[in-house]
Amino acid sequence: MTDFIAGENRLQATLFPERLDDYIAEDSPVRVIDVFVDELDLGSLSFKTIPEVTGRPAYHPATLLKIYIYGYLNRIQSSRRLEREAQRNVELMWLTGRLAPDFKTIADFRKDNGTSIQKVCREFVLICRKLELFTDAFVAIDGSKFKAVNNRDRNFTQAKMKRRLEQIDESIARYLSQIESADRQESEIAEQKSEHLQDSITKLKEEVKRLKAIEKEMLNRPDQQLSLTDPDARSMATSGRGSGMVGYNVQTAVDTKHHIIVTHEVTNVGHDRSALNSTAVSAKEVIGTDTLDVVADRGYYSGTEILDCEEAQISTYIPKVQTSGNLKKGMFSKRDFKWIAQDNEYECPASERLIWRFSTQENGKTINKYWSSNCPACPIKERCTTSKYRRVSRWEHEDVLDRVQDRLDREPERMRVRRETVEHPFGTIKSWMGSTHFQMKTLKHVSTEMSLHVLAYNLKRAMSILGIKPLIQAMQA
Repeated sequence: MTDFIAGENRLQATLFPERLDDYIAEDSPVRVIDVFVDELDLGSLSFKTIPEVTGRPAYHPATLLKIYIYGYLNRIQSSRRLEREAQRNVELMWLTGRLAPDFKTIADFRKDNGTSIQKVCREFVLICRKLELFTDAFVAIDGSKFKAVNNRDRNFTQAKMKRRLEQIDESIARYLSQIESADRQESEIAEQKSEHLQDSITKLKEEVKRLKAIEKEMLNRPDQQLSLTDPDARSMATSGRGSGMVGYNVQTAVDTKHHIIVTHEVTNVGHDRSALNSTAVSAKEVIGTDTLDVVADRGYYSGTEILDCEEAQISTYIPKVQTSGNLKKGMFSKRDFKWIAQDNEYECPASERLIWRFSTQENGKTINKYWSSNCPACPIKERCTTSKYRRVSRWEHEDVLDRVQDRLDREPERMRVRRETVEHPFGTIKSWMGSTHFQMKTLKHVSTEMSLHVLAYNLKRAMSILGIKPLIQAMQA
């Protein structure tokens, strides 16, 4: 053992530093947490900062908030683990003044102060704005699915219920067939097998009764979906074919220059089509700019959402959704028809004009219809349509969508920037969360949990960009 580095004798008396501060380096991230929370006006953020006159004194909200920010910054989200860390972790001892709340106190603080914690997350983003980290006014918007505390077997939709009942019917029919075969054998083993199969059939019939009761409750829900463990969690499709999860859809707007999450929202809507405008407007308000550039994938493509963004002075870069199957068939698609705005007409690949015929209302939108009278005699008609006439529809505000496509054609690199921007935060946060993702239940509490993850992520990004000491000085200024 003499050739290796030797440790000290455990029984040897040692003179440790008299101050906890001597254990904490000057550039330790824990000092950023301390300054950030101390500079907050917790009363204005709806934390309870005035203690009760009677009863046992409570912990100050600043102490518990520091514990949680430290925990999420170091991938410790459990209240029981935070309780243990507060008793043995020197950094937490320094941060809390050697206070060690029990796990119930820690858990109740997160549960009872959800709205305030979300405001704290927003406060740090405003600090980033003051530090001029959002000068480009360009964000990427994306959504990602996060697992909820709800097993897939405890989530029910109409399709799942139908499939489960069909499986039970098939099992009962198979068991009945096996009972008939066993009865013909007339042996003691066959009799025991029949009794066992009969018990299985009885259990399956009881399961049918249970599922029928669940189905009745499920059909009374607005979206006809029921989750037994977390009532707000929803079954959502994921990128893999035929795959899915029970969870939440988290929407984020991420600054393309520094990859800081500008704004976020937890939803239980499984698609992104209705989230573009609300997320973009929220990001624009946080950044405090008159105009904003936004890039998103084709999952956000919605005419009404894009129009609302344009009216709010938000320029969008979104690839158009191709819903027609004509391209796969080798036929002309709508993009092969040239729009002649001054004449209110389309020009087809055969150089014929499609003139306006009438307007109609479809899903609350005013749609104009165009076609040419020369379609029946067209020499390339077989490449255009199988109907008598090739009709082209145009939304009354489709010029907005044309401008979006024109912007994307001129700056295609924006889509590469989108992919490089939004994948990093989601991948990092999911890695911190682990395989289980969310630990809390219901949309209200899950939103609080996500705010703590976003705050921790933004803190790390700011420390990496500015450095710990400059960030502390900026927060104290």
